[in-house]
Amino acid sequence: MSKIFLIAGLGADTRVYNNIDLHEHEVTPVDWILPHKHDDLTTYAQRLIDQYHITPDSVVIGNSLGGMVAIEMAKLIPLSKVILISSIKTINEAPWYFGFFRKLPLYKCVPKKLYSSFGVFMEFFFGEMNKADLRLFKDMLNKCSPVFLRWAMDASLLWKNETIPPNVYQIVGDNDLIFSCKRIKNATVIKGGTHIMIYDNAKQINKILKKILNEK
Repeated sequence: MSKIFLIAGLGADTRVYNNIDLHEHEVTPVDWILPHKHDDLTTYAQRLIDQYHITPDSVVIGNSLGGMVAIEMAKLIPLSKVILISSIKTINEAPWYFGFFRKLPLYKCVPKKLYSSFGVFMEFFFGEMNKADLRLFKDMLNKCSPVFLRWAMDASLLWKNETIPPNVYQIVGDNDLIFSCKRIKNATVIKGGTHIMIYDNAKQINKILKKILNEK
């Protein structure tokens, strides 16, 4: 049995793991905490390690932004396994628009109170969803702190990691419009997987996770 910590993506919470089957393990959902003013992803990762008592023998699974945070955790403590789902290992795998928004941060012009309105673009970026799933993802976004969302966008865009820690596994979708699999190396690719494949391709991901977690 592994001690597993789950980290969600930007604008989401750990309900994205609702269809992931880890019943054989000790699982702890990691909720986003409000960042300090000068936090970057590294200092934020350390705060999560401290708050949730994440130890070197742990497995951390991170989805999207959560995967980037998981990488930072693995640079701070020697984790047993780090599993990224729909995420990136280094800045070299980041999409072109990271550089664009670093130079021209248009998102900063949007009032914080309007950040939850981004839900109208969900299907465009995440792929087609049924009504129940769309309601769930919009609810997660609506309940996410606008302060956290603004900080997370800044911290993601300023992330410059080039280090790949040991014991990193990566699962990506070939139809992900957020993090293109074409820029990602040495990953397991889910055919037809979108950025929310953790939810709607869960059966395939569960099989991959079981194999990874059973590795010695």
